[in-house]
Amino acid sequence: MDFLLVILQSGMASLMSYLAAHVLLCLVPAFFVAGALSALVPQAAVVRFLGPGASKWVAYPAAAGAGSLLAVCSCTVQPLFAGIYKQGAGLGPAMTFMFFAPAANILALSYTGVALGGEFAIARLVLSLIFGVGIGMIMAMLFHRDDVARTAQIEAFQDKAGMSRLTLVFLLALVALLIGGTLKTRPLTAQLWRADLAWSWAPLAQAKLDQWLPMDELRGEEGLSLQGTVLIGLLGLIGMTSVRGLGKVDEGFNTRTWTSLSLIALTLIFAAVGIRATAEGLQVALTGRTVVVAALMAALVPLARTFDPWDVQQWLWETWRFVKQIFPLLVAGVFIVGVIRVFIEPAWVQAVAGQNTLLGNMAGVVFGVFMYFPTLVEVPVAKMLLSLGMHPGPLLAYIMADPELSVQSMLITASIIGRRKTATYVVLVAVFATAAGLAYGAWTDGRPVWHIALSVATLGLAVAATVRILARRQLQEPVGSA
Repeated sequence: MDFLLVILQSGMASLMSYLAAHVLLCLVPAFFVAGALSALVPQAAVVRFLGPGASKWVAYPAAAGAGSLLAVCSCTVQPLFAGIYKQGAGLGPAMTFMFFAPAANILALSYTGVALGGEFAIARLVLSLIFGVGIGMIMAMLFHRDDVARTAQIEAFQDKAGMSRLTLVFLLALVALLIGGTLKTRPLTAQLWRADLAWSWAPLAQAKLDQWLPMDELRGEEGLSLQGTVLIGLLGLIGMTSVRGLGKVDEGFNTRTWTSLSLIALTLIFAAVGIRATAEGLQVALTGRTVVVAALMAALVPLARTFDPWDVQQWLWETWRFVKQIFPLLVAGVFIVGVIRVFIEPAWVQAVAGQNTLLGNMAGVVFGVFMYFPTLVEVPVAKMLLSLGMHPGPLLAYIMADPELSVQSMLITASIIGRRKTATYVVLVAVFATAAGLAYGAWTDGRPVWHIALSVATLGLAVAATVRILARRQLQEPVGSA
C-alpha cells in the first residue's frame, strides 16, 4: 500500500507541476493557433505550395514552414498528411511536413527551450530542418516513378484562393502571444513593479504544498507553487465552461462562450504575473511578460471582431476540437511519466545511454519507438531522462525519433503510403536521429566542429550513394510496387 501511494504521489506531482507551469501560457495559445490554421486558412493556400509541380525551393520550405506553425502531435498530423498527400502533394514535401510538424513546431521548440535550454531547442530546430528536408528529398528520389504515376492522375491544384491579410495578422498575433508567454529573454522577464504583501498564511500554505508535492531535481519534479494551485483551479473552471461554451459554439455564441473566453483571457494574464511565497508573506511582480500578454490579449479582441461571426465560431470550435483530441493524452501521458520515475534507476539510464556512443544513441531511438508520448509530453520525459543521467546526444536522438516512430504512427503511415515507403521512412528517421544525437553529443563533449562536420559529410555521402543505387533499381521495377 505504501508503494502504491508513492506511485500515485509521483504521478500527481508530475501532473500538477505540468498543469501549473506549462499548460496556460504554453499550450492554450497553441490550441488557438491550431484552431485558426484549421478554420481560417484555406487549404488550397497551403497545399498548392506543396504540389508536385512546385519548385523544390518553394515546396520544401513551405512544408517545413507549415509544419512549424502547427502545434500538433504525430497522431494529429496524420490526417493532415493524408489529406495533403491524397489531394496531390508530392511525396517529398508531404513527408517533410509530416516529419517537421510534430518534431519542431513552434510550441515544441518553445517548450523545449524552457525545459531543456536554448541550445537544445536550437539543435532540435536546425537538425530537424536539415534532416526533415533531407528525408523528404530522399523519399521523393527513391519513389519518383510511383509519385509521378500517382500525381499524373490527380488534377493540379487550380484554386488560387490565398490567405487574407487580416488572417495573417491575426495568426501572427496568436503566435506572438505564444512566444511572449514562453520565451525567457530579458525584456520579458524584467521586473517592472513589485509589491511585498505581509500575509502570514502564504508561507504556511507553500510549506504544505512542498510537503504534498516536493521538488526533486534529480527526478525532474518541479513541485507546486501557490500561484500554480490557483491556476489549476482556474483551468478547471475554463474546462467546465468550455464544454458548452466552446464545444457548442458552432451552434451560436452563448453565455458560457463569453464566460469561457473571459476566463481564458484573465487566467493568461494572471499566469504572466510573478507571484511567489516568501518568509514574510507573498511577493507579487509585474514583468515585461505581463505587459506583452495583456497587450496582445487586448489586441486580439478587435481583430477577431473584424471576421465574420461564423468564421469566429468555426475558429473557436476547431480550437476546442484540438483540446478534446490532445489534452486528455497530455494529462494521461504526464501522469504516466511521473509513475515511470518511480521505477527508473539512474544507474540504468547511465549504463545504457550515459555516454555518447552509437549504442547509446540507438537506445534513445528505440525508446522513442516503444515509449511514445505526444508532442510536449516527450519534453518532460526528456527532462526526466536528462536528470537521471542520459547523455545529451542520446537524449536528442530520442526526442527526434519519439514523434515520428511510434508504433501507431508507423501503422497509420503504412495505410496511407504503403508498407515499403513506410519502412524506408522509418529507416531514414532512425539513421538520421542517431546521427543527430551523435553529432550533438560530440559537440557538447567539446569535439572540434570540423571533426563533427567531416563525420556528418561522410555519412551524407554514404547515404547519397546508397540512395542513388536504390533509385536506379526502383526505376527498373514495375510502377505501383510500393
